[in-house]
Amino acid sequence: MKNIAIFASGAGSNAQKIIDHFRGKGTVNVKYILCNKPGAGIFDIAERENIPAILIEKEQFFRGDTYVKLLQEANIDLIVLAGFLWKVPTNLVQAFPNKIINIHPALLPKYGGKGMYGHFVHEAVVAAQEKESGITIHYVNEHYDEGAPILQERCEVLSTDSPTDVAKKVQVLEHQWFPVIVERLLS
Repeated sequence: MKNIAIFASGAGSNAQKIIDHFRGKGTVNVKYILCNKPGAGIFDIAERENIPAILIEKEQFFRGDTYVKLLQEANIDLIVLAGFLWKVPTNLVQAFPNKIINIHPALLPKYGGKGMYGHFVHEAVVAAQEKESGITIHYVNEHYDEGAPILQERCEVLSTDSPTDVAKKVQVLEHQWFPVIVERLLS
């Protein structure tokens, strides 16, 4: 049995897809859900799925090793960032080398970096009149969206697409591929 921790900041649709993917398989245990935003929808998912949820305390996250110890003691095999908006501190990256992955709603290196998440990414893609967008699943390092890519999948962007249209297309790819890649990395 492999243990994962999911970090999220929002509604948690990708986290839910991962939980659903492994339900009943007996191969992966979501040991913790960690979130930095009080009242985020991910807490409802954690409660419904009976997964311990932790509200991240900012000072401890960025300046201490509380979370590193927690995750090490829980024998976490993989940390999955599923819409987590904070930069992961260096001590956590170093404690889990090539064991932290993220999903980004664009084809990195385009439209990555600080402040490039969610609708900001899709607005930038449409404004630049891109012909395609997609997802990048990548390892996390000390810099925003610069870790080694694991997978990129593409979708067409039509000239008539709004940022909302692009977001819907990208989310289909996220839900399709993220659980699959988590499973591959743990196999």
